[in-house]
Amino acid sequence: MSGVARGRGVAITGMGLVTPAGIGVEENWRRVLSGVSAAATDPELKGEKVDISCRVAGFDPTAELGRRTAWKLDRFTQLAVVGARQAVADSGLDTGVWDCTRVGVVIGNSLGGAATLEKQLRTYSEGTPEDVSALMIPMSMVNMVAGYVAMDLRIHGPSLVTATACASGASAIGTAREWLLSGLCDVVLAGGTESAISPGTLNGLSRMGALSGRTDQPAAASRPFAADRDGFVAGEGAAILVLERCADATARGARRYADIAGFSATSDAHHATAPHPQGEGLARALRAALADAGVLPDEVEHVNAHGTSTPMNDLTEARALHSVLGDRAAVTSTKGVTGHTLAAAGAVEAAYTALALYHGAVPPTANVESLDPAIDVDIDVVTGTARHRRLSVAASTSLGFGGHNAALVLTAAA
Repeated sequence: MSGVARGRGVAITGMGLVTPAGIGVEENWRRVLSGVSAAATDPELKGEKVDISCRVAGFDPTAELGRRTAWKLDRFTQLAVVGARQAVADSGLDTGVWDCTRVGVVIGNSLGGAATLEKQLRTYSEGTPEDVSALMIPMSMVNMVAGYVAMDLRIHGPSLVTATACASGASAIGTAREWLLSGLCDVVLAGGTESAISPGTLNGLSRMGALSGRTDQPAAASRPFAADRDGFVAGEGAAILVLERCADATARGARRYADIAGFSATSDAHHATAPHPQGEGLARALRAALADAGVLPDEVEHVNAHGTSTPMNDLTEARALHSVLGDRAAVTSTKGVTGHTLAAAGAVEAAYTALALYHGAVPPTANVESLDPAIDVDIDVVTGTARHRRLSVAASTSLGFGGHNAALVLTAAA
């Protein structure tokens, strides 16, 4: 290897995962390795044109948070607070003794409390102004998720939300890394969350042609890179990572899942919702992230791709990956299992990339029976079953409406 710039890396020492693949790290990892989709008919979407989704099954906010806390939080915040608690517990850090002024929170989110806002606006239109909840604004504001995580864990360092659409979770991790390397913080909780599965939001996405219409076969609807893909399945979830400088993690004897060795972000400046047809912006982000990590393109062994299962994304992303990496890296999209968790996706997939390095396994891309022949470049998409192999370097890529691109480069912990 060329030698990864370990001094520029930060370690992932804890994870909290609350996703359609399960609640907790172990349950998530088993599910994505299985390649079994979490998509199902959604009773709350009954009567809608698209009535399938990927929800977090079995999530009980009252049991997790207590009634007094749960009732005042929108679901996107509930998911993140639970994920943050999991992550800190997993890291082994003691919130009773850490310097809370040196701990930060940065979480990606895009749509905020969309379901709450939609419900309250319906209440307003059908009733009187006095029927609207006094909590509507704090429940729906995007920034409140970082605020509530900080309140819950008594964190007094910087906290903010990154909003780069479906690249938000990756942007949050990149921002957290810079906070650590600059010396602003000693520990950062970073990740992404989204829960916007409501009739209004899904109808908007459907009108754009973004969602799969395979409502009679929900478990087969999300099929990234497949010849017959027709859109994504909307999902919800949260992934929160505990990040520390590698030297600090080593000094306290922490378990390191993997290291975030490089990050970069770019803008397409091309179209509101469509990526650049050749994936030029994503390719630039990936090249810059590799340079930041001190990694050569031919050293990347695995990519957890954005892979939304939309015709346009998967084609342009394949071109971008091939232009930078060729056909050597084992590519997967775990959205075949989880659906598209929108702003949470970059963080969820960064966690899965870290787990691939930690366990030495690449999950399969669900539901792919034949690759799209229109993809005019060679990439090694993992299908069928997981591919077990020792891994040293991996990448995770994210794209978002507005032309946002983000790339993370992860390395196995030394």
